[in-house]
Amino acid sequence: MTWDLNPVFFTIPGLDLSVRYYGLIFSLNFILGLILYAWQVRRAGRSLNEAMDMVWPAFIGLVCGARLGHVFFYNFDYFLKEPLWLFRVWEGGLASHGAAIGLVGAIAWRAYRDKRPFWDLFDRLTFSGALGAGLIRLGNFFNSEIVGKITTASWGVHFPRYDWQMPPDLVPARYPSQLVEFGAGLLILGLLLILDRLAGRENRPRGLLSAAFLILYFTARFLMEFLKERHGAADDLWLSKGQLLSILPLAFGVGLLIMVLKKAKKAKS
Repeated sequence: MTWDLNPVFFTIPGLDLSVRYYGLIFSLNFILGLILYAWQVRRAGRSLNEAMDMVWPAFIGLVCGARLGHVFFYNFDYFLKEPLWLFRVWEGGLASHGAAIGLVGAIAWRAYRDKRPFWDLFDRLTFSGALGAGLIRLGNFFNSEIVGKITTASWGVHFPRYDWQMPPDLVPARYPSQLVEFGAGLLILGLLLILDRLAGRENRPRGLLSAAFLILYFTARFLMEFLKERHGAADDLWLSKGQLLSILPLAFGVGLLIMVLKKAKKAKS
């Protein structure tokens, strides 16, 4: 299979402003994430306004965190040479680990402001997080970026827009790692929904879904890196930058799960 779709969906006449599939998927991601969070908030018997109040903190945390993560985790040397590049977001560059940190910051701020338990908010956002982690990779696929390693497997995909410097007939087949991660995000969402039901929904132990999300997502992220082209890590390192950044949150998730199981507290306050 050859994937050579133009990443620009359409251009707004008169403004010369391009609308990309990635941007549309990002917007859909945010809308669906809000719907899932609103479902959790309403199920707890709280006002829909509480869900809406999370929109801007989550958006700012995700975007700023993703941009800062890309700059400081993957391109810090270039940033030192061109500091203003940090603000040239139209040139691309977002990192999922940075987005996760930004979202945690937004949750912490809302928990402090609303005087609500941090893990209660985190639990209720895990469904949105799992869906978002998957959908953003679908956007990467439409952009022909974050590609997999070269493979001879029958399900390999040719990305001529990524390997643009090569003659068309020599463009190699690569693992469609973006689609694999997209599927992993949907699988994690499904597992979280099942766990939520088995754990008693609003009677589930507080922090259980957070721990499960951290373990499932960062385990998947660690494993998926073996399929992807290395990015941001020296070739002499066995692990990629994405894998190194996944170890700490994965370990934290395991520790949190142990703590939750030892001292369970119901989600509904």
